[in-house]
Amino acid sequence: MGERLSRGFVVTGRVQGVGFRWSARRAAERLGLVGSVRNRLDGSVEVQVAGPAHEVAQMRSWLDRGPPGARVESVREIDPDPRMPRDEFRVLV
Repeated sequence: MGERLSRGFVVTGRVQGVGFRWSARRAAERLGLVGSVRNRLDGSVEVQVAGPAHEVAQMRSWLDRGPPGARVESVREIDPDPRMPRDEFRVLV
């Protein structure tokens, strides 16, 4: 089955108001990942993911681009949140 990973990311740039959270959810679901995505008060987006290592790496690559309309400036890895959803990928508000 392969190694399973949990990772957290903070994405900065023009990432709010461009459908980033909903697009991230679709990308994560397509990859079979669980976790969450939320807007942060500083204008960044936080993404928490868990799943097979290869798919987590693909999600990390997706975060570098984001959806059309986004302008990603940086993606920084943070500690995974142990409270992240383990049954689905959720958009948190």
